[in-house]
Amino acid sequence: MHRVGRNARQYGLAVLATVVALLLREMLTPLFGTTNPYHTVWLAIVFSGWYCGLGPSVVAVLLSIVGVWYLFLPPTHSFALQNPEVAISGMVGFLVFSGFIVALGEAHHRSKERSEREVAERSRVEDELRSMQAQLESRVQERTAELHSANQNLSKLSAQLLQSQDDERKRLARELHDSVGQLLAAIKMNSDKFQSPELDPAVAKAAATDNAVLIDQVTSEIRTMSHLLHPPLLEEVGLPSALRWYVDGFAERSKIAVDIDIANDIGRLGHDKEIAIFRVVQECLTNVHRHSGSRTAALRLAQADGHVQLEIRDSGKGIPLEKQLALTSSGQLGVGVRGMRERMGQLGGVLVVQSDTTGTTITATLPIAKAATVPAQQVA
Repeated sequence: MHRVGRNARQYGLAVLATVVALLLREMLTPLFGTTNPYHTVWLAIVFSGWYCGLGPSVVAVLLSIVGVWYLFLPPTHSFALQNPEVAISGMVGFLVFSGFIVALGEAHHRSKERSEREVAERSRVEDELRSMQAQLESRVQERTAELHSANQNLSKLSAQLLQSQDDERKRLARELHDSVGQLLAAIKMNSDKFQSPELDPAVAKAAATDNAVLIDQVTSEIRTMSHLLHPPLLEEVGLPSALRWYVDGFAERSKIAVDIDIANDIGRLGHDKEIAIFRVVQECLTNVHRHSGSRTAALRLAQADGHVQLEIRDSGKGIPLEKQLALTSSGQLGVGVRGMRERMGQLGGVLVVQSDTTGTTITATLPIAKAATVPAQQVA
């Protein structure tokens, strides 16, 4: 609609300019007579060609010829021609020069439109660039905020890991003091008896026998602690045997019945993945003992579709809802769960926690190479 109105205005201006030029020439007739009848209409042609466009310019040219023919070519106010050759040659010359003027005007219009299109395109590109820049800045701000949050979480995790290491050292020191330290103290008391000059042989024999038993207990305690810190079965015979050994010892110490189901096709997975799964089992069963209140647990280890999956389930009171929300949103539910997730993530795996009032299920999934499908018992 806007374009139609603009075209009508251009045609109107061209016609108006031509009529004004003809009237001006009519006013100058006493001065010029019938000679040079096209003097004033050139102005209308130039104006139409420069400002109004091709179509209005053609209309102006045709209207100028008709007006000059009727008003100024003798006999005036008639379409008859007194001197046809002179009149027609004048019309032809007017048409030629008018065409040249119209062509220049059209070239000007096309150049102007091309410039306007270039300006519009440049403006559009600039708008798109500004929009892309705004989006990029928004994404950078988002990523910066995420990085800042991740750094904060990492700092908290580092602090928690240090605290966990300190707690673990305290626990080991307490166990050494309460178990090995007490046994060594008993051995020392028995050994002190041998320094008596009047030692009864029966007492000496009893003390020696007691010391032998105590030394066996010390050896067993140290071996158990050493195996818990770094189980040698992982390197010697593989993950399934190490898990069965650990679960048996855990069930005996905690009095929690653990149902263990390990697929027969679980082979060697590589040291990093085996130790990661073993530590997840340790952490999960420790949490079952400390927090769940469950007297039973189940452990499943299987592989399928290029992945090995560990599932540990208990029938305890579950994780409180607010802690679950913290776990899913910011990952601030204790160093244990975060540590397990970090282990899985570093090896390309995932760890999922599901919990309600009927118990908690933790599922850890790791990708494995095809070479890991060789059963453990076939590995030399």
